[in-house]
Amino acid sequence: MEIEQKQAQVIDHFVKQASTLQGSSLVNLIVQLTSHSSLFAFSEILAVPNVLQLQGTEYAVYIDMLRLFAHGTWSDYKSNASLLPPLVPDQIIKLKQLTVLSLAEMNKVLSYDQLLEQLDLSNVRELEDFLINECMYMGIIKGKLDHLKRSVEVQFAAGRDLKPGQLGNIIETLTDWLATTDDVLLTIEEKIKWADKKCELNATHQKEVKDRVEEVKKSLSHRQVARDFQVDDIMYGDPAGLMDYEEDRTRMKRRRSPRF
Repeated sequence: MEIEQKQAQVIDHFVKQASTLQGSSLVNLIVQLTSHSSLFAFSEILAVPNVLQLQGTEYAVYIDMLRLFAHGTWSDYKSNASLLPPLVPDQIIKLKQLTVLSLAEMNKVLSYDQLLEQLDLSNVRELEDFLINECMYMGIIKGKLDHLKRSVEVQFAAGRDLKPGQLGNIIETLTDWLATTDDVLLTIEEKIKWADKKCELNATHQKEVKDRVEEVKKSLSHRQVARDFQVDDIMYGDPAGLMDYEEDRTRMKRRRSPRF
């Protein structure tokens, strides 16, 4: 966020200056801003009317140079060096920094071999010094250097200007992503509904099982009471029946006559 705020201030400064300059004075400003250590975006300056008016004049190559810094890389410059103004050392460093940002847009792990080739550097020590001092220290990338694996893992990289037509591709990509997100959300909602229904069915089933258990307990309790009554009848019998039995024994004794 700090680098973005600082860059916004620098852009505003150069836009105001470019709006008041013309001809060679504007060319000198273009060389100055493409060498500035805190500036990595150039589309707003390219849109200044005074800058666009350089097209078709003897200074038209400086518009091409400004477009190179907005969208190109060090390899692009080497391929078209004969058609562009020579670069001063600070511009070369700037363009190589922008090259790293372009590579980081496509891959989060950059091999040393690829960087050595793209930045036109001769050895690993020189490359690591450039990445640390000119990229990480400047805050345009954050990452980890792996000397053994000869690579750098990029965790953050500042954004560059959008190329012509790139905005449409980004919008299309975001639209596809949004559609995919909607499908995922719909699937999640259906899963939630299914889970809620499953919970409801489980709760109903548990209640049915609990009610059935209570019914069985009540039935067993009633049966136990009935059995207790039967046992009491067997053990103790009917008191009236016992009295009849005693009366019968008394009658039999009375009928017996005494023997002489």
